[in-house]
Amino acid sequence: MKTILCFGDSNTWGFIPESITAPFPARHPHDVRWTGILARELGSNVRVIEEGQNGRTTVHDDPFATARNGKLVLPAILESHKPLDLVVLMLGTNDLKSVFGVSPAEIATGVKILAQMILGSDSGCHAKPPKLLILCPPATGQLNHLPDLAAKLPNAFKDSRELPRHYEALAAALDCAYLNTQTLITPGSDGIHLDAAAHAALGKAVATAVKSLLPPDA
Repeated sequence: MKTILCFGDSNTWGFIPESITAPFPARHPHDVRWTGILARELGSNVRVIEEGQNGRTTVHDDPFATARNGKLVLPAILESHKPLDLVVLMLGTNDLKSVFGVSPAEIATGVKILAQMILGSDSGCHAKPPKLLILCPPATGQLNHLPDLAAKLPNAFKDSRELPRHYEALAAALDCAYLNTQTLITPGSDGIHLDAAAHAALGKAVATAVKSLLPPDA
């Protein structure tokens, strides 16, 4: 059996867009989330591990939320789930928050740090590194209808659309697989999170990429 780790933020956790104004976030059911779709598409010989967290960043400590720094938790997660055949990494949206003050290129650098941790680890089979698939996260929508969210992410509409070229260059430099989700999906009603249709499309697209990376006889 092959094992895939999906390391991401609220769009891996399954945040329902319409719950953005609710007292607490609601979560898509497992079989609706893209990770669930991925597991279904790949079949029973593949185990898909969800590691999504609302607000997770690449390498930043959020002053308004605890334990959101992906760099700090990734080594333990790799260690606890090994051996891994593949890691699917989709982060960067939360780095767009103004509190971090980083550019799209610097967000990609944060992804690079995580990618190098994965590719330099012994968390794959036979204590070798696992394969890596980097996903550029979806572009954000206009957030004006949610003033509090728009204030936190004032430049996200523009900056998120600059991420693909940096992520693609990063993946090429690291010689790892890459998928630009911005060509496939758009966020739901809140402009950030994915609805059920987007989860389905993403899960199927990732499954296609995974099948080429992990053929049955690999």
